[in-house]
Amino acid sequence: MSRINTLLAAVIGVTLLGTSPLLMADPGKNKGHDNGGQHGNQGNNWQGGPSIDIGGVQVILNDNRNYWSPGAALPPGIQKNLARGKPLPPGIAKKLDGRLVDRLPHYDGYEWQQAGTDLLLVTIATGVIYEVLQNVLD
Repeated sequence: MSRINTLLAAVIGVTLLGTSPLLMADPGKNKGHDNGGQHGNQGNNWQGGPSIDIGGVQVILNDNRNYWSPGAALPPGIQKNLARGKPLPPGIAKKLDGRLVDRLPHYDGYEWQQAGTDLLLVTIATGVIYEVLQNVLD
């Protein structure tokens, strides 16, 4: 039995030594991972995030108008930066009334915020905008 264990250990060792240089090799020009250029605007192809019922959120907002006030329109330069996948600019958004937050759908790891007349769903950990519901708070 000891001889089989020694032989098995030797085979595994030789295999690891033989494949290690292949794992560390330079992938060469244009042969690496094809992830470049996909991080900026991911459009509607986000995976793993919540599915937002925009119509349901609008109904909740209309039924609870006394828990929110319309925001002032944002300057155009700031407005265009409020996009899905972009970080939320500091000092732009404000927290919603807790009574309204309690009625809106809850998604773990995300929070609702108001920026001007837009309702935003923001990732808590990173501050990245997950969803923008434009002009629903006007």
